[in-house]
Amino acid sequence: MPTPESFPIEKIFVPTKMRKAIKPEIVGEIAESMLDIGQQTPISVRPDGDRLVLVEGLHRLEASKALGETTIIGVIVPAELAQHRPLLSERPEVEAERIKMARLKQLRLEKEAAEASTAGSKSVNGTEAPRTRPTKGVRDNSKASPGRTAGSTPKRTLSDWITQQKGNGNRY
Repeated sequence: MPTPESFPIEKIFVPTKMRKAIKPEIVGEIAESMLDIGQQTPISVRPDGDRLVLVEGLHRLEASKALGETTIIGVIVPAELAQHRPLLSERPEVEAERIKMARLKQLRLEKEAAEASTAGSKSVNGTEAPRTRPTKGVRDNSKASPGRTAGSTPKRTLSDWITQQKGNGNRY
């Protein structure tokens, strides 16, 4: 088994075929995991002149880039082995990694839900200021009625006007 070592990310070439297989949701999950527990599995690269060609670990590489890392842990594999490897999606380790990432995501969501629940119970117990709503029917529009402010009583109501019209002999 080759010894893991640190490689500059800028020196790693990703083949076009591999680049098409990037799944942003997996990159996000791996990046979150890397923030919590660090990189657990090294990527595999093979030498090709002055550069390294990625053999395995596309999503780990992209997650490291997304986190702003300049280096990544990896192992060098001989070109002969790199060409005869099974497809990444056929390997059992990949499925195990996906299950692990899904479990980590579920734990994070449960933790966030518990924190939100705790925050909600604090506001019910009165530790947070209650939310205020505007009074129903009160306008906050200075152009609507000049001289009137929210909370002041109008000088005449519709009922007053109707009563006045009836007193003048109008039918209302």
